[in-house]
Amino acid sequence: MPAPKKLDPTQSLEALYGSMLRKLRLKAGWTQRELGNMIPIAHSRIAQFELGNETPVFEIAEALDRLLKADGDLMDLWQHVVRTPIPNWAIRYVNLEPKATKIRKYQAQTVPGLLQTEDYARALLGGSRPSVGASLDKLLAARLARQELLGAEGAPTLWAILDEAVLRRPVGTVAIMKRQLERLIEVTELHSVVLQVLELDQGDHPLLGGSTTVLSFASRPDVAYIESAYSGELVEQAGAVAEFSLALDHLHAIALSPQASLDLIRATVEEKYCDPGLPSRSRRRRLAQVQLQQRAGRRLRGSR
Repeated sequence: MPAPKKLDPTQSLEALYGSMLRKLRLKAGWTQRELGNMIPIAHSRIAQFELGNETPVFEIAEALDRLLKADGDLMDLWQHVVRTPIPNWAIRYVNLEPKATKIRKYQAQTVPGLLQTEDYARALLGGSRPSVGASLDKLLAARLARQELLGAEGAPTLWAILDEAVLRRPVGTVAIMKRQLERLIEVTELHSVVLQVLELDQGDHPLLGGSTTVLSFASRPDVAYIESAYSGELVEQAGAVAEFSLALDHLHAIALSPQASLDLIRATVEEKYCDPGLPSRSRRRRLAQVQLQQRAGRRLRGSR
């Protein structure tokens, strides 16, 4: 058996994580295959983690920390690893996000990162950034790691307004979009998440130019964040932040109510992303009406 490849833990955070992972695995007396079976994942994935070539997603990183009895040390290092792919223009926002008490968003084109499924995020990152290449897994892990914020104790309120285009523009396959919209339905059960949909029929509005976020805090002034696919700007000037906050207030007023928004998301799943061989809700309703009319007609004829 060839000797394991030597790692230089000073080369990168990924190499440092891989080195620590290998050290803890060897201390436990397990082979890569044995550790992989306990998660379970292929042992080749463990090898890639240890070589620093791949970064595990949150669930796998958490399992590795628990199985190897790292007492959180492996997870702490993993958090630093997954933050590194975040572009410089987004780092300040990402660092402020966990400190917020309220996150208000208008999303013009895509599902908010905090609510994306893994498959949707992978398809979106791969499609919107053609040059992403080998960095895709790191970007994906960083995005999924941020989602732990919503399940944490004292999680901020996330109030997101989704443009109807977000529901109707396919990202990835039909199955990916169906599952993503189902995730949106599921998260509305969280007390900390409120969703509204802004219908296309509303026409122009103050934030038509792009996606906008306003973060509110308990002990510091609000900030706004304006983002496109390739850039972002953190706005801290009080007057400008107030303008964005007022624009969001306007959208809250003209968007569908949370319940009506939930109904629209469900209807979109059935009309656009379900098995085409199955009748949609509206078609089932029409069929039921026809059947009722036919039964009523038979009863009338039978009573003559």
